[in-house]
Amino acid sequence: MSSRPLGDYLRSRRALVSPASAGLPSTGLRRVEGLRREEVSMLAGMSVDYYVRLEQGRERNPSAQVLDALAVALRLDDDGRLHLFRLAGLAPRPRSATVTDRVDPGLLQLMDAWPDNPALVYNRAYDVLASNRIADALFGEYTFSRNLMLLVFLDPQARSFYADWPTVAANSVAGFRLGHGEAPDDPRIRAVLNEFLAGSEEFTRIWQRQDARGKSLETKRFHHPSVGELTLRMQAFDVRSAPGQELVVYHAEPASPSAEALKLLGTLAATTAQERTT
Repeated sequence: MSSRPLGDYLRSRRALVSPASAGLPSTGLRRVEGLRREEVSMLAGMSVDYYVRLEQGRERNPSAQVLDALAVALRLDDDGRLHLFRLAGLAPRPRSATVTDRVDPGLLQLMDAWPDNPALVYNRAYDVLASNRIADALFGEYTFSRNLMLLVFLDPQARSFYADWPTVAANSVAGFRLGHGEAPDDPRIRAVLNEFLAGSEEFTRIWQRQDARGKSLETKRFHHPSVGELTLRMQAFDVRSAPGQELVVYHAEPASPSAEALKLLGTLAATTAQERTT
């Protein structure tokens, strides 16, 4: 792992900003992707030398004003800006680095009251701490692993299960990096990260992009072995009673083929549950 995460992040972000999008002329041979260091420093209103020291890790204590200027120059969204501040030590850390594995009983009751909406709670390391019956059915009872990152990168069925696997993989790693930036000393996060860096070239390649963003409203396409194609909308919510936990709920467009498939999945899940109790 890099000893200069702030510099690595700055360098990766400027590579994503084209001169044209920043309102700068693009003339002559450019040896780097995106913006040059000189261009970032000009846009952020600081000396080139100071910016170079930030990227090289020789300057480790930038002010909030400097970070704000860099966030604007590099066109960071809210998650990217938060991650930048965390890397510089200027965002509040959680009071406890370790997330509790206990899910509030009231939340569990709420999830169980959604028979047609797969719902699950996971921590910053993407361990599934709880899920309702239909979510268990959607993810195959987690027979491979209860860690969503392991499911995405190491489950042999992942690329057929997730119809848009490259997008799912990229978003998963970006969300994992955001959680890592919030609590880099969380032992479970470090264990999962080290396992992937050592055992998955694909994860490592995506991790090196330095993308950091949380889950937002998005659509996921699944190919389920029992009910076929599913296109589901996803909503993500922070669990305020347990910082570091996140609730994800899926739903289908009403009266759509996916809604019918989801209903069938719920029936199959209920039947399986009943068989287990008899």
